[in-house]
Amino acid sequence: MARLGIFPVSYKVRGKQILIIGGGVEALAKARLAVKTEARVRVVAPQITADFSGLDVELAERRFAERDLVDTALVFIADAGPDNAYAAERARAHGIPVNVVDTPEECDFFTPAIVDRAPISVAISSEGDAPVLARLIRARIEALLPLHLGALAGLAGRMRDRVMAALPGGDDRRHYFEALLTSGRIEHALEAGDDAEAESAAEALLEAQDATAGSVWLVGAGPGAEDLLTLRAQRVLQGADVIVHDHLVSDEVVQMGRRDAERIAVGKAKGAHSFTQKRINDLLIRLAREGKRVVRLKSGDPMVFGRAGEEVAALRKAGIGYSIVPGVTAALAAAADTATPVTLRKVSSGFVFATAHGANDDELAHWAALAHSGVTLGIYMSKSVAGRTASALIGEGLSPALPVGIVVNAGRADRKTYYGELGDLTGGHKAFAEGPALILIGAAVAEGDWQQAEALIDRAARDAAKELVA
Repeated sequence: MARLGIFPVSYKVRGKQILIIGGGVEALAKARLAVKTEARVRVVAPQITADFSGLDVELAERRFAERDLVDTALVFIADAGPDNAYAAERARAHGIPVNVVDTPEECDFFTPAIVDRAPISVAISSEGDAPVLARLIRARIEALLPLHLGALAGLAGRMRDRVMAALPGGDDRRHYFEALLTSGRIEHALEAGDDAEAESAAEALLEAQDATAGSVWLVGAGPGAEDLLTLRAQRVLQGADVIVHDHLVSDEVVQMGRRDAERIAVGKAKGAHSFTQKRINDLLIRLAREGKRVVRLKSGDPMVFGRAGEEVAALRKAGIGYSIVPGVTAALAAAADTATPVTLRKVSSGFVFATAHGANDDELAHWAALAHSGVTLGIYMSKSVAGRTASALIGEGLSPALPVGIVVNAGRADRKTYYGELGDLTGGHKAFAEGPALILIGAAVAEGDWQQAEALIDRAARDAAKELVA
């Protein structure tokens, strides 16, 4: 494994000076960065050619003198010139780190790409090897961090002394700050610039000591890939004391929780239900009553075939607070994997989520009627009953030639796709790969990208079967 050639640190410059030697565009770029700090910024050069107007800097149009180093924290040498080597040598003699622009081998430190949410900052450094890549990474992080993040950090800092006095226990304090930092009321107030409302909400949270009360978050883990987890889900996982997760949730997603959070698997794999639903309900209630922040982590979206309704009803009855974080459900992941427009103008006017297990004749007749009207069907938990379901739908009047696409392990790197017609499922089709399957049925399915999909049956066998029927 490669090792870092630098040790990342945050360097104190408050009340000190940052000295920039040079008067051109490189010096201007460093000045724009330096003025974001609370340091005094001085620019020294025999000739200043760049426009520093609008920047809070002191300009000295003369040659460098050793007196310029008094009370200096950092030195940037930004332009080529006769004073460079001398200035670097004198700065180092005084123990001041030096950065020589665009000359990594002569730098004591590197200037990272910085995401500024003061007092929060994120620095990305490539040790001078790939500054453009560092800037691209910064742009991605910028998009993730809200502009009010610094105000939120400042509010947490102002509340620290009061919290320390009011909540003696370390866990209670952590719970309070996690509640403060994830409070929708506070977040909305800061987004609106209403600092007074944010302060009032933070005080109310402390007075009520809501942070010490247990709560349950029902969180959608998405179809499996960790980068399909929502930002809110990541944030909630980081605040969990206990993560109660399903069998289908990937280890990568579970590991995104706080490092010291307890993890409890309550998987209900087909044919091997280690936890009954009642036992899961009782577990969530017990953990919350112990004052813990519980994340109930479910594959896909918790409200789509996740039995979240039963858990919510149990929590309500027990008087336990709960919140729900949506996730990418398998049907949407399957549509994305195959670029299938499940709703399409003049082709499909809607999309229906359904589960094949336990479906009765009335439900199948209803699905068939919807498909007849141009609605795309997304059928969950359907692999073992695919043939019976397809036969029933055809019996209700659907055409055996209706396009069908199947995605096994939707949203994951190991997904497998199949494509054919509804009649192909009634017998003799290929065995599906291991994993949960999502079946898409409808005219709009033909508009998807199924070029890499396996045919459900051999074309010759299908044609022969059609001729036999004819």
